Amino acid sequence: MASVYAIATMDTKGDEIGYVAECARNAGAEVTVVDVGTQSDALGSPDVSRETVAACHEGGTDAVLGHTDRGEAVTVMGEALCAYLLKEYAEGNVAGVIGIGGSGGTALVTPAMQALPIGVPKVMVSTVASGNTEPYVGACDITMMYSVVDVAGINRVSRQVMGNAAHAIAGMVVNSVAEAEDKPTLGMTMFGVTTPCVTMVRETLEAEGYDCLVFHATGTGGQAMEKLVESGMIDGVLDITTTEVADEVVGGVFPAGADRMDRILDRGIPYVVSLGALDMVNFGAQDTVPEHFQNRNLYVHNAQVTLMRTTVEENRQFAEWIANKLNRSTRPIRILIPENGVSLIDAEDQPFHDVDADTALFETLESQIEQTSDRQIKRLAHNINDPEFAAALVASFKEVNG
Repeated sequence: MASVYAIATMDTKGDEIGYVAECARNAGAEVTVVDVGTQSDALGSPDVSRETVAACHEGGTDAVLGHTDRGEAVTVMGEALCAYLLKEYAEGNVAGVIGIGGSGGTALVTPAMQALPIGVPKVMVSTVASGNTEPYVGACDITMMYSVVDVAGINRVSRQVMGNAAHAIAGMVVNSVAEAEDKPTLGMTMFGVTTPCVTMVRETLEAEGYDCLVFHATGTGGQAMEKLVESGMIDGVLDITTTEVADEVVGGVFPAGADRMDRILDRGIPYVVSLGALDMVNFGAQDTVPEHFQNRNLYVHNAQVTLMRTTVEENRQFAEWIANKLNRSTRPIRILIPENGVSLIDAEDQPFHDVDADTALFETLESQIEQTSDRQIKRLAHNINDPEFAAALVASFKEVNG
């Protein structure tokens, strides 16, 4: 029977993970306690020993245990845990995962949680859950719970917090979510400045029976979409807003990540790409824009978001970045170019309208993409938000989905 895998470094947190396991069992869940300690002997009796986990490392047990440097030990044990959990999940043993820990334990356990598919329940009780959790959560559905006090003993605070977390994971695995209606699922990327286009595309395809998932193109948005693609939960992608590439190349706050587009191409699902919002790089409040960019064309989107118009040279770099990705496609894809602007504020008479920058983007892309019968570029004399362009995106999707 699949169970909740309760994970901790039991050389320091044996009593605490034992308490979590007891609470989860009392709430109706099967529980498997896993020790990932790296230093001294376990406090308590795990169901899965650290040696068993360590043996799943590609370098074997000796590559994991015996490190005197704690940082190295945490890193390699994290790699072993990832391999172990993926193996257990593939065998149908994992119903959910709960971890407890400080900064080291959190850094050890959460990468393995990230490796599991979206939808597998994941809860992490952590001392660092009230700060920047992006390194631990990534683009995954990990529930982070702040421990309030350190994970060090069972006291009036930790008893309640860890008990709540145990009941939460038990509730997730005991109470299944009803299956969604069986519709083909599509991923789409959107920004405020491409909303009219994406809305038209989404409404058209929803009317034709597709389940459309829209992702805000904020770096993690694109990464979350690709995580779902990797998990087999998305059947096709309309990557209309590729602005994350601009932040990746120039250094904005919403970077794509070096592997953006890779999982879509690896899966070989129907793929349509456009150039939405590549006229901008994103920063926070205006006073956070790096000094060497302060003399650029800046647009205050709101008090917390400042946009910077991209240059001719930067647009050439975006085109080369995208082309390097798309040229390795092995299934039919379409790349659509909106000749009259890539966003609402790149239209004529708008603050980011720049024909030279757009031309550099379009012409470099055309010169760098190796066009074939399956990999085609289409140029349209429209702004990205024109109804005609939205209709062309839908038509192109139907071509590659045929």
